[in-house]
Amino acid sequence: MSPRVGLVLGSGGARGLAHIVVLETLDRLGIRPVQITGTSIGAILGAAYASGVSGAELRAHVLRDFRDRTDVMTRLFQARIGRITDLWKGGLGNPVLVDAEGILERFLPKPLPHRFEDLTIPLSVVAADFHRLDRVVFTSGALAPAVAASMAIPGLVKPVVFDNHVMVDGGAVDPLPVRAITAEVDLILAIDVSRAAAREESAKIPTAIETGFRVYDLMQAALADAQAAANALPIRRLKAPVEGFNALDFFAAKKILAASEGLAGAVESILAQG
Repeated sequence: MSPRVGLVLGSGGARGLAHIVVLETLDRLGIRPVQITGTSIGAILGAAYASGVSGAELRAHVLRDFRDRTDVMTRLFQARIGRITDLWKGGLGNPVLVDAEGILERFLPKPLPHRFEDLTIPLSVVAADFHRLDRVVFTSGALAPAVAASMAIPGLVKPVVFDNHVMVDGGAVDPLPVRAITAEVDLILAIDVSRAAAREESAKIPTAIETGFRVYDLMQAALADAQAAANALPIRRLKAPVEGFNALDFFAAKKILAASEGLAGAVESILAQG
């Protein structure tokens, strides 16, 4: 009998494309998770998979989508908010920010179902409440706003107002959402893509954007370590070998997937043990 698997898909930006290898492996083994939890890129791919998009379809879509840099930049430009003149004005305008739901509409292989209840696999999505400084787990109701909230990286993606609360990227509070698994499971398969590679020391001062993302990577990796260590559930944590990639390296999709192929054997071994 196949084990009852709870699947945890962590945050890490483009490094999260490694999740696709895991999804393909589950498909090949004929194992359907009893619950999926996801944060940020994990929430995006988890929602698509739970709606019926296969791992193979996700791979084909990603490789096709990020092959044409001009097309990607055009779609990002269409999803942005604000105007260039906002750079010289006060207030909240920021022409660099993009709208998360606009990103989902333009980059997923098909539209998400309207509600969590329409998914074929139960899904939990983690976001952070900006004002209450709190972790929020969405399991029901409108799906796209919850996924959009989970991926709202501060400074890059516009925060999402959901039920009168301002939500931002769930990676700030729970980058590997093991605690969001609530179903009865035999094991939890947690895929950690939070960690970026260490670098040689240098006196060169990084840019503001590079600093922000590097510190965010550091914070997420530390949180993932602490939360996984404190959990008493039967966790099998796999750290995807994608440390050499940055959070925004989506144009390296083919290389990220190639670097992640070893996850397939690791997943097979874990599931064979039960």
